[in-house]
Amino acid sequence: MIAIAAISTFGFAAPANTADGVYPGPLSRAQAFARAEALTALGRKMFFDPALSASGRQACSSCHDPRHAFGPASATPVEMGGPNLDQPGVRAVPSLRYLQAAPAFTEHFYDSDDEGDESVDNGPTGGLTWDGRADHGKDQAKIPLLSPFEMANKDAGAVTAALRKSAYADEFKATFGNDVFDRPGDAFDAAAEALGTFEQSAADFYPYSSRYDAFLAGKATLSAQERRGRALFEDEAKGNCASCHLSEPANDGEPPQFTDFGLIAIAVPRNPAIPANADPAYADLGLCGPLRTDFHGRTGYCGLFKTPTLRNVALRKSFFHNGYFHTLRDAVAFYASRDTDPGHWYPRNADGMVRQYDDLPKAYWGNLNQDPPFNGKKPGDKPALNDAEIDDIVAFLQTLTDADQTAKRSR
Repeated sequence: MIAIAAISTFGFAAPANTADGVYPGPLSRAQAFARAEALTALGRKMFFDPALSASGRQACSSCHDPRHAFGPASATPVEMGGPNLDQPGVRAVPSLRYLQAAPAFTEHFYDSDDEGDESVDNGPTGGLTWDGRADHGKDQAKIPLLSPFEMANKDAGAVTAALRKSAYADEFKATFGNDVFDRPGDAFDAAAEALGTFEQSAADFYPYSSRYDAFLAGKATLSAQERRGRALFEDEAKGNCASCHLSEPANDGEPPQFTDFGLIAIAVPRNPAIPANADPAYADLGLCGPLRTDFHGRTGYCGLFKTPTLRNVALRKSFFHNGYFHTLRDAVAFYASRDTDPGHWYPRNADGMVRQYDDLPKAYWGNLNQDPPFNGKKPGDKPALNDAEIDDIVAFLQTLTDADQTAKRSR
């Protein structure tokens, strides 16, 4: 309330006739801080408000549970939404933690000269969601509000009508202007900005409080198994996990994000538990569609999905974009033997032939990542990791759980 009062005192909410609509002009440092405080408070209330959905029963927190690192609490591969909460989604719900450092999407990403080889084109990188189609939290926040299988609002006007009736409507007007609800497009943008600002709250969304963070700071130790797992995680000839899930602090001291924000194809098995997959003609191809449309027909991008952060990964009950796997151990083991033992992971035809890469049409198999541990291995070859080594990597990954999440589970 103090921050909102400060905004009213300074009077820097945008007038209704400004070109920027809900956005203020230049702010002093104190004003900018007060505005951020107000937006965070508003965004927090909106995040937990089911009235912002067409059903009146689904809030952002329904799928992004703060008790599960702002990821799903359930093990189902997709969540139900829509006006009657009977419409299934098509992808697993990602965690909203540790998205603050994600760069805007680009087709051609070059490392900065102090973090890597700036001459190497790392390809499609950045953005939010599994296909990188939103660049900022405020852009991402609009997607579930309007998605027919999520919060299912008909349009910006429907969201505005719900905001107008909310318990925090006066705070919303104090921040964005008394007539903001008369301009549904501006009110919708304002709501997205508030949600996006809340999702930049460090204490909630990027506390860097895991035991591994404490270890890097010299304030905790790892067990022998966890140290072995870390070494395997980083070993380019073994797990090679750190090639995409960066595990070392940046040169400027920033904690590791456990992702390079890239998009790659790894051919997770098709998940029959997703209703959309009952149609054999349906294929979720990630970067080239169907949810993302600007790269439709770009065959070199088909099958690519965002590399998620592995922070808090041990809390998940389903893994990868389609939630096919339900244990962290299986998710790690899949990398180790995707190609050496495909019959273990993929279904078989009636004649016994393995339907390898069954969720990726053969025309796009050339897009598959072949870096170690895959490394061109064939069925019958020795996998890069044995069972004990997989267990060691899983033990290391369990050190990435944030302290607040660990505390909730020890009560």
